[in-house]
Order: sequence, then C-alpha cells, then structure tokens
Amino acid sequence: MSETAAHLSLMQWLSPGFPTGAFAYSHGLEQAIAAGDVTDAGSFAQWLGDVLAHGAGWSDAVLLACGLRGADLDGLEDMARALAGSAERLHETVEQGAAFARAQEGLREVAVPRRALPVSVAEAARHLPLPPDQIIALFLHSFAANLVSAAVRLVPLGQIAGQRVLTSQHDRITAIAARAAKSELGDIATSAFRAEIAAMQHETLDVRLFKT
Repeated sequence: MSETAAHLSLMQWLSPGFPTGAFAYSHGLEQAIAAGDVTDAGSFAQWLGDVLAHGAGWSDAVLLACGLRGADLDGLEDMARALAGSAERLHETVEQGAAFARAQEGLREVAVPRRALPVSVAEAARHLPLPPDQIIALFLHSFAANLVSAAVRLVPLGQIAGQRVLTSQHDRITAIAARAAKSELGDIATSAFRAEIAAMQHETLDVRLFKT
C-alpha cells in the first residue's frame, strides 16, 4: 500500500461517514452545557483542550501508540476499560470500538475482535505505512471534530465558530500526538475530572440528545 492510499484509508476510517455512530456521543459535553460550564466558543475551546490534553484524548493517544508499536491488544483492552471513568464513558469507547470492528470486518472480510475504540483502531492501523504520530494526530482530530459537531448543535455555536475552535486545537493535537508516539502505558495520567463527573451526571439528565 502506498503512503497516499494509507492516508486515504485512515481518513475513511476516522471520517464522520464511517459507521461507528460517533455522532451519538458527546463525551459528557451535553451535561457540561446543561450545567452552564460550557456556554460559548471560548469556554468550549477550554473544555475541549483540557479533555484532549488531560483526559481521554491523552490516554487514548497512548493506548493507540502502544498498539501501533505491537503491544498486546488484550492487555491494552483491559487498560482501556479500566481507564473509563464512568459507565457512560465505558459504553462510549466499547460501543464505538465494536462498531469500528464490524465495519472493518465488512471491508477486510476477516473476523475482527471487538475492542475499545483506540485499541480497535490500533489493530486496524498497524499495517499502514504511516508514522505513528500522524495516525494518532488524525485519531485525535476525529475525536475533537465530533465534539465540535456536538457543540455546534448544543451550545449552540455557529458553524464558523465551531471550525475556529477546532483550528485552535491543531497545535495541541500535534504536540499530544508527538508525545504519545514515544510514550508507554506508565505515562498515562489524567486529571480532567470535571469531564468525568459530567459523564456520570449525564446519565440522569432529564432531556438528552446524546448517549454520553
């Protein structure tokens, strides 16, 4: 596979059109908006940046990096499940990972184990002739873009305001990907506790558009 074809494959897998159901998850953002923690583009950019750098963005990036380097996927799966800070977060990563695996089965016509999303992506992307930091960066960008789409609908934000927020995260995503590509499981540490609490509280939110 050429590098260009590999890029196209990865972009396909991480695009909104790939059937993982990512549009149905807000990663606790819906609760944060309902609670008044996120009210505009500025507060959303702060929330998103913290989740990327200090929350699931960072931990998923390291899990993906370890998987790309050939680490045992069953062990990474156990770690991914343990890192989910709430039942909703666990459902989010497991359900999207299972949907990703089902789509990969259809494309590759081979059995693909159901795993948490970053581990499932690592299993599929191991053979791509791309630098790990590029794969991780595109994975994180896809995660951020999905949350931007949710924020545009929920805050609400204008489409251009949402794209400005996403653009503002590009340098952060690049830096996280570069650091994660050289990291080990022992480098995982998270502190986005407000986002985790929001995911817990979201379970009992009266009116919900999203699963998480």
